[in-house]
Amino acid sequence: MKTQTEEKATVWLKPDQVDQMRSATVEASATYLAARNDALIATLYDTGLRVSEAVALDVADHVDLDDGVIALPAELQKDYPTDRSPSYTEIGLADETVRTLRMYLGGRWKPSPALWPSRQTERMSTESVRNVVRAAAVAADVRPMTLTGRGEPTDVTPHTLRHSVAYRMLNVEEGNTFYDVRNRLRHASIQTTERVYDHIDRV
Repeated sequence: MKTQTEEKATVWLKPDQVDQMRSATVEASATYLAARNDALIATLYDTGLRVSEAVALDVADHVDLDDGVIALPAELQKDYPTDRSPSYTEIGLADETVRTLRMYLGGRWKPSPALWPSRQTERMSTESVRNVVRAAAVAADVRPMTLTGRGEPTDVTPHTLRHSVAYRMLNVEEGNTFYDVRNRLRHASIQTTERVYDHIDRV
């Protein structure tokens, strides 16, 4: 049984690989689902949401595109905020993610309270999100970074995108520290962030 602390990151993607996955959603999914899948991958890679947090999001309660934030209630989060933190955390969205979400929500094939409905139900399951991410990676033939070199497209999961946020912040964007990564990924302690990501710092 896993504890609440995250294990060391073993698989992550570079930004261009995520872009390739997003482009491949056209090939990896039905036409009417392509916008949803693209927006889903973009949101996971921007925010670092865990898959369980992502599938729980409702449009009206949790998404504010005017302010460019996702409001994540404490009860949906795994190990953060702490008892001293507010009842929800606002996660800022990049302008490009806001545009992608606006396009998706403006043309959804299925009205639903959930941000991510599925074909069969009102809300995607965690497994269906994993399937979408894996299918996009396979269609794009991305070979993720691993501790020993390169992995296989089938190694890519939603949590890979979370690890990829840390890689992007530490290696592509300028000026970020482990504290910035900790705040973005909402770890309960900086020690968790350092343990999970110290090996991909400035690689």
